[in-house]
Amino acid sequence: MNLVTPAAIEIHQVHKRFGSVEALRGIDLTVHQGEFFALLGPNGAGKSTLINILAGLARADSGRLAVLGHDVRADYRQARRALGVVPQELVYDAFFTVREMLRFQSGYFGIRNNNSWIDELLEHLALTDKADAYVRHLSGGMKRRVLVAQALVHKPPVIVLDEPTAGVDVELRQSLWAFIQRLNRQGHTIVLTTHYIEEAEALCNRVAMLKQGQVVALDTTANLLNRHTAIQLRLKLEPACLPDSLQRLSCGRDGEIFKLSLNRHAELEGVLATLREAGVGVADMELLRPDLEDVFLELVTA
Repeated sequence: MNLVTPAAIEIHQVHKRFGSVEALRGIDLTVHQGEFFALLGPNGAGKSTLINILAGLARADSGRLAVLGHDVRADYRQARRALGVVPQELVYDAFFTVREMLRFQSGYFGIRNNNSWIDELLEHLALTDKADAYVRHLSGGMKRRVLVAQALVHKPPVIVLDEPTAGVDVELRQSLWAFIQRLNRQGHTIVLTTHYIEEAEALCNRVAMLKQGQVVALDTTANLLNRHTAIQLRLKLEPACLPDSLQRLSCGRDGEIFKLSLNRHAELEGVLATLREAGVGVADMELLRPDLEDVFLELVTA
């Protein structure tokens, strides 16, 4: 008998309206178990609304959402137990210390004797020396680390990180990602929203891009880079004249630098051959690899 493994997150035709604003317009999305998945979009695209519905903090007008096969409404207890969410906003109880906050969070999920895992979280998130400090006395970056620990304290198989490194220093950002990558290697599914597009490119296997409440792109990071962006060739020429036969590749000029758009690296040899035939020398050359931010700007902000 073949058992079908449920998706980590399954979202089908989800709609949500706030008054006259249609925040989500028929979202279809599946995140597989073990993925490191990015959910990208500009402010107001619907990312946080979708996460709030997934976490049970808001209710969809229509559609279905499930976490590891558990419907977020019909089977909300199991769905929430399977999910850990790091919210974008700094939400905390000002009257607890860091350790007390994590112990109480463990209790919400019926977990006793969780001290060893709490100690490990404190260590990996550089919070050990703040364990007995009141959360209200911490800096913004420290508070965000506490929210990450709080989301992970019940060891959820699916982890959603909503702008987890906003306001966080570079050193912690690197240690946080090393820890999250370790959890991913151990089998945890990670869903990330971030305005640091380079983080998504470096960490995530697949990417969904939202615009005005709809998915406008959904593919592997590699496929998005290959399909939607051109390679830019920057040339300083002597004499400063681009042959007519290369004008079709031109994407503008930056002072004395000519900018050409190539679909493949293999086109470079043809460009250089054309320049040689025209008697034009290359004083300087730079080949710029497209990145995920270029794809984002092309698909989402256009």
